[in-house]
Amino acid sequence: MENKISLKELESYKHTTEAQRKQMGKDPYYDLADIPAAKMREELAAFILHKSECVAAVTVYKERQYYKAVCRFLQKRAKRAESFHDRDSDTWMRQFKGWMMSEGIPLSYNKCGLYGHPVVETNRLLGYFTRILRFTLELGCEETEKDIWELDKLDIPFNANPIRNCRTVNFKGIPQREIREELKKGICLNLQKEAMDCVQKEMTAMRRLSGYLAKRHKGVQSCRDISREILEEYLTYLKTEKTETKNLHAVLTRLRAVLESIGKACEYQNLEFLFLSRDIPPVRPSEFKVYSDGEIRRLNAGIAKLDEQTARVMVIHQMLGTRISDTLTLQTDCLYESGGETIIRIRQMKTKTYEKPVSRELAELIRRAISYTEERYGPTKFIFVDEKNPEKPLPYTRLQYKVVSMIHRENLRDDSGQLFGFGSHMYRHYYGTKLTEMHLDDFTIAKLLGHSSVRNVKYYRKMSNQTLADETRAVRDMLSEIILQNLDGWEEEYEQIREDAGMQPKIQ
Repeated sequence: MENKISLKELESYKHTTEAQRKQMGKDPYYDLADIPAAKMREELAAFILHKSECVAAVTVYKERQYYKAVCRFLQKRAKRAESFHDRDSDTWMRQFKGWMMSEGIPLSYNKCGLYGHPVVETNRLLGYFTRILRFTLELGCEETEKDIWELDKLDIPFNANPIRNCRTVNFKGIPQREIREELKKGICLNLQKEAMDCVQKEMTAMRRLSGYLAKRHKGVQSCRDISREILEEYLTYLKTEKTETKNLHAVLTRLRAVLESIGKACEYQNLEFLFLSRDIPPVRPSEFKVYSDGEIRRLNAGIAKLDEQTARVMVIHQMLGTRISDTLTLQTDCLYESGGETIIRIRQMKTKTYEKPVSRELAELIRRAISYTEERYGPTKFIFVDEKNPEKPLPYTRLQYKVVSMIHRENLRDDSGQLFGFGSHMYRHYYGTKLTEMHLDDFTIAKLLGHSSVRNVKYYRKMSNQTLADETRAVRDMLSEIILQNLDGWEEEYEQIREDAGMQPKIQ
């Protein structure tokens, strides 16, 4: 084969801009001659061509620096290897990390996270080599046989949240090979009936359990070996030692769901009745918070300084009172006229589609957002789109980054003096609370919020301190009068209460 891959011949190169082509130079290419073995050249060529189908040509061009580093490693540490299949993944990674350290290349970097906290980020070179290993060692395998599934390659229909950038399901965190294969079968079942968020939580729950088994029960290599006694020990461990696990109800609910699916897929009867109802603690009451009027004013003053489309999405989110997933997935056909009113159709991610009237100002703001997107990307399904892939909605993390960066830049703080976070759902709480202050009935409030019942409206009423203060003022004043009039005969210090209340001493 020719020892050269020209980027100009790639399909993705046709979609590059003039500025990007100028950046890549006259003849950008990958030189395969630097790879010591012919079979490895074929494997890496296949990896590069696969990569060019998944990302933009300019990204493939930028990754040449990582490719050249991998070539240097292979020349020095893999002279006797003919293929990546000659060594297992762990051996390759151990040798590559050793080579990086000998070259003075750090394995990770310390950086400041989104909320200002220090985080450790893996060197991108290490991530690049990891992707090479995953591709070459799993080449030719069915997707469900791999240890990392690429969701867009699965033949299984699944329900993913479009604003969350979830591309893979990773089974590598399960040290027991047999449990790993059993888990794959259980996840295959659950992908067909559960949301992707639930599946990812089940993966987390199984990683925790398998990590515990690897430390405390090394003989357990299959789910058919998990007994009621082992589960009870694990439950005790979570409650007494692994106390940083915040929501045990959610963790154990997902663990039970995935173990039952494994039991069905593998016909393990021991998993069918492994959990008892008393094993799962009740749901902890949620702490409902809401922004004050002053906090909303400060946040909106900062939001007005963002780019126009980001500012629009945040203002529309507040005015609609929707969940952030529902706002980011608003579609360009969401508005229509009926009986002299403008109606919006909101396709909720969690529940069903609902409709409600909106003001002229809000309707005009939404229409401007649609025009902004059409001018830049042409006709699209969603109003707020991903700049890199306009067929998809704006990712949650990108919006979060822009807003949180603005908060830090403007030093915006809440009423307690703490920096604001990205409390996207608190806008919905604020919206619901204001509806209660307008004295709307529960049914109307539920309809405007998109709830299927009035069950949760009571939480918004509890959060409305202003309504509580206004509606109980007369009663509170009357009770205070009764109590103060009955302080006669008590010690002198209680006379201060009379003075503070502006009351005259009672005439004997």
